[in-house]
Amino acid sequence: MVSAHQEQGLRVDGVAVADVARALGTPCYVYSAASIRDAYRELDTAFGARRHAIHYALKANSTLAIVRLLKGLGAHADANSMGEVDVALRCGFAPHEIVFTGVGKSVAELERALMLGVHAINVESPGELDRLDQLAAARGVKARVALRVNPDIDAESHPHISTGLRDNKFGVPIALASGLFLDMTRRPGLTPVGVHVHIGSQITTLAPLAKAAEAASVLARDLCAAGVPLEQVDFGGGLGIAYDDTPVPERTAWVRTLVEAAGATDLTLAIEPGRSIVGAAGLLLSTVVDVKHVPGGRRFVVLDAGMTELMRPALYGAFHRIEPVVVRPGAPEPADVVGPICESTDRFARDRALPPLAVGDLVVVRDVGAYGAVLGSTYLRRPLPPEALVDDGTWTTIRRRQTLDELLQLEV
Repeated sequence: MVSAHQEQGLRVDGVAVADVARALGTPCYVYSAASIRDAYRELDTAFGARRHAIHYALKANSTLAIVRLLKGLGAHADANSMGEVDVALRCGFAPHEIVFTGVGKSVAELERALMLGVHAINVESPGELDRLDQLAAARGVKARVALRVNPDIDAESHPHISTGLRDNKFGVPIALASGLFLDMTRRPGLTPVGVHVHIGSQITTLAPLAKAAEAASVLARDLCAAGVPLEQVDFGGGLGIAYDDTPVPERTAWVRTLVEAAGATDLTLAIEPGRSIVGAAGLLLSTVVDVKHVPGGRRFVVLDAGMTELMRPALYGAFHRIEPVVVRPGAPEPADVVGPICESTDRFARDRALPPLAVGDLVVVRDVGAYGAVLGSTYLRRPLPPEALVDDGTWTTIRRRQTLDELLQLEV
């Protein structure tokens, strides 16, 4: 919820971001609690009376305060590692509110998820089913399993974040799913509870999401008719946000599409949103440390934030809006916005039209609430940045800046 003020510049829910920058320094992250609440409630309300579960995908942003905020709203958790499972537990989620996902789950991870009694383990392969069955049978318990199916559907997003094609490493071919489910019903250590599908991230049209939901729903209905006692069909996540002016589907429209695809089944409808809840809620605050004009060439605006704070542009050329906190007078001119890291890929924007900027000016990079701080690194021994949460007109530090001593404390 960003607004402009002529003298104090950009504000988040009434709080001047310049005040946060003065207190915490830059680079730093700032999130809007109101934006997160509104996004979650919009999804929740869209299901109406239909039985459903919203499993927030911690991989999008697993900062404790953000996860606790969503727990308080009624969310469940989707964890892609045992570290994320532990974060969910620390934030108050009960094991039966957690689904455990991930392509390469180790035996130790499977055993821990099994003994915790998580709501479902989203299994990715026949081999993983075998290992889980053996672990459960040896302990005299049953593992609750949702099988992730790969429907060979193009998400029509960036290839690095597409997961539903046959060339991707995720899930099992949907043509094999019925046989695997029937086999599960005969296994001593497995209880099949759901069909799971997730075809990618930052999906900006409903068509591929609808096709995947329809494929998963048809499979679930057929399995129920064959006597497989399923509890849910999990449609995953993937809905994109508007990083630029490209229109994206509304959250309500996405949910309605899923409900329509599910038809009259009485199974619980589960989703695993991440970016669509927290993506637009975050800003990265940074300070201009240099402006270089190459004669007859480019203008470089160098920030104190780089790919160590926000990896998405370097990782897959992601677009983020960039603007000064206080706008100087003057006509916009093209500039390359770059970071301080000794890598040519450390660039936030190329030939971006920006107003005049000078050393010491504050700028914001928008829509970084998902896959921002969570992808941060300490490359070049750069400590991780602080994070702040704005709620009801005030802001709180929810993660302080890492110190160099903390960064080095595990080394001998």
